[in-house]
Amino acid sequence: MNGDELEDPGRSQARQALGRSRGGLTTKVHLAVDGRGLTLSIVLTPGNVNDATAFGQVLDGIRTPRLGTGRPRTTPDRVLGDKAYSSRAVRHLLRRRGIAATIPERRDQGGPTR
Repeated sequence: MNGDELEDPGRSQARQALGRSRGGLTTKVHLAVDGRGLTLSIVLTPGNVNDATAFGQVLDGIRTPRLGTGRPRTTPDRVLGDKAYSSRAVRHLLRRRGIAATIPERRDQGGPTR
C-alpha cells in the first residue's frame, strides 16, 4: 500500500485493536500469566470481540524457556479462566492439547441444576 491509497476503516480498526461499543472506541487485553503473575503471552483485540475467540491466539503465544537447552515450553499444565472462557470451543481446544482447565460454567450452559 502506498501513500495514495486509502485503507478500509474497518480493517484499520481491527489491526489497531479498536472496537466500537456504547462507550466509544475500546480495546481488550488478553493475557496468559504464570503462577507469579508474570506475563507469558499477550493479545490485543477490538473491545467488541468475544474473549473466547482470542483464546487460541493467547495459547499459541506462550513460550517459556527451559532450564538448560531445548525448545521453549508452549503448553501449560493447567489453565485458569473466568466465565468468559466457558465455551465448548475453548474446552475442546484444551482437551485436544491435553491441558487441564479450571473454568466455571455459566448458568446458561446447563450442567447440574441449581
